[in-house]
Formats: sequence, C-alpha cells, structure tokens
Amino acid sequence: MRTAENIRKKASPPAEDVDAFIKASPKEAQAKLKQLRVIIKDTAPKADESIGYGMPAYKLNGKWLAGFAGYRKHIGFYGMTYLSSDEKKGLGDYETSKGTIRFPLDEPLPENLIKKILKARMRYNEKKMNKG
Repeated sequence: MRTAENIRKKASPPAEDVDAFIKASPKEAQAKLKQLRVIIKDTAPKADESIGYGMPAYKLNGKWLAGFAGYRKHIGFYGMTYLSSDEKKGLGDYETSKGTIRFPLDEPLPENLIKKILKARMRYNEKKMNKG
C-alpha cells in the first residue's frame, strides 16, 4: 500500500544544496538527476538554483520555474502548473498530475519536452511580471 511514509522513504531526502541532494538520492536516479539539472541550467542559464520544498528548485527573476526529485523508479519534474491545454497535449504517455510529470528511470529523459515545459513556464512568468 502506498502511504505517505512509504513515499517519503523512496523520495530523495532533504539536503543543503543540489549536489548533496543528488548524492543522497536513490542510486538508480542520480545520473538522470544530474542530466536534468544540466538541461535546466542550459535552458534557463540565469535561473537561481536552491533547495525549496525539500528539493532542487529553480527561480528566474524571483519567480518559480521548476523543481525535481528522484525516486527509485522515476524522476518527478515539477513546473507544469501553468501549461496551456495545447502545451499539455504534447506530454505524450508520461504519467502526470497537477504540476508534475514523471519520467521513468528505464527510459531516456525527453530533453526536448523538458525544454518545452521550461520555456512555457518562462513565458508564463514573463507575462505575469509584465501585468504586474
């Protein structure tokens, strides 16, 4: 049975910085977490990296951009909350919930999809700042 306690045990533990977070994550997820970190930094090089909500978090111009966590069977990527319905159509068969997409560890990370999600979030944040 999936309980909150079991889920927490499988998730990456809290850490002081992103390097420590990745190192403390399940071994099965570490390489993909490193890869995801590079994708985020390449797509949003001006984003500030920190730990927020107990996971690596990225903010651009002070606004939430994305975050991630490693589990034994998947990577949780957080930052989809404001995708348009058209943008959500391109998510394929990945498991999703509000604001989250899960990438299985036994498949390559979909780099183009991750970049698309990040760019959509950056556009959303820009519009929000300009209305301001």
